[in-house]
Amino acid sequence: MADMNMLELRELVQFLKESGIAEFELDREDQHVRLKFESAFSQPAAAPAVTYAMPAPAHLPGTPAPAVAAHAAAPAAAPTTPPAVEEDTAHVVKSPIVGTFYESSAPGAQPFIKVGDTVEVGQVLCIVEAMKLMNEIESDVAGEVVRIIAKNGSAVEYGQPLFAVKAR
Repeated sequence: MADMNMLELRELVQFLKESGIAEFELDREDQHVRLKFESAFSQPAAAPAVTYAMPAPAHLPGTPAPAVAAHAAAPAAAPTTPPAVEEDTAHVVKSPIVGTFYESSAPGAQPFIKVGDTVEVGQVLCIVEAMKLMNEIESDVAGEVVRIIAKNGSAVEYGQPLFAVKAR
């Protein structure tokens, strides 16, 4: 198997960031790559930490492979804008479990809610899949949905904000 080059590594980092994957590990013969991204909701935002172990040179048999830490070149992203004033006072519905966020009951189906919808206490807002179980996440407040924070198909953590609801 050919060695992973920097272009492949950059493409892998970009794919993982776009997919919302928080942590990734790859072992291929004598190569090891481990990527761990900071949560989208932690401050300050940091570049992913990349550890890339290169094979030991052929002329030094039995020597351990040196670990080289490098930071992937990431394009400079504009800082995220703070939520609108109306959202500052909104109630935040958080994920009660770790899993994958889905805005609808099936691929291609209508989302449970959208921005501007009025929700009631106990109304299903989304599904978080954990260990092949689909967990319906219900609203714990009545009001208007002002923001959907999580992205469909993205990994969510315990306590991660999913929605902002302006309580009535």
